[in-house]
Amino acid sequence: MPLEPLPGNSSDRSAVVVRKRGSKKMIFQVSAGELSSEMLNISKKSASCFVNFSRLQQMTNIQAEIYQKNLEIELLRLEKDAADVIHPSFLAQKCNALQNMNNHLEAVLKEKRSLRQRLLKPMCQENLPIEAVYHRYMVHLLELAVTFIERLENHLETIRNIPHLDENLKKMSKALAKMDILVTETEELAENILKWQEQQKEVSSYLNTVTEQSTCS
Repeated sequence: MPLEPLPGNSSDRSAVVVRKRGSKKMIFQVSAGELSSEMLNISKKSASCFVNFSRLQQMTNIQAEIYQKNLEIELLRLEKDAADVIHPSFLAQKCNALQNMNNHLEAVLKEKRSLRQRLLKPMCQENLPIEAVYHRYMVHLLELAVTFIERLENHLETIRNIPHLDENLKKMSKALAKMDILVTETEELAENILKWQEQQKEVSSYLNTVTEQSTCS
């Protein structure tokens, strides 16, 4: 049934229906008894663009709320991680340690001159008091120190000779060759000495026989 937007008319039996659709107000004149539920449902429908806009607004609000909650969770995590560091007892311990260090530095600054003189003066010229109970341990400690220094010198000498190792090996090989030559010469000399001893024995025996013959004659 066609409906036209008309102003209200009170002369006949009709009803004026006003529906707001978007930003427009539509006024319909409907005869008595002809208003149905379908017409009311149609008039209640709103534009789809406004529905989408409201949904988008809701989604934006939800995302902003989620972001805010994530920030709060991150802050809680940071607070939990830093709880031990910023705990009052821990801070008190750090303050005590810093105070002790400050007191120590102040004492060092006060004794700066005497400490400098002690550092410049050799410690070996001072008599260090040691109780008699620990004398034997000090003797043993000195023996160990001397042994350690000797071994350290040997190790240092070995380390110093590492760059000249090839040259030293060449010298050792030459020395071994010379030793072989000397050994062979010594063996030859020993053989010659043995031969000379035998010859001397023969000569002495010959001289003895000659002297015996001369005495007999």
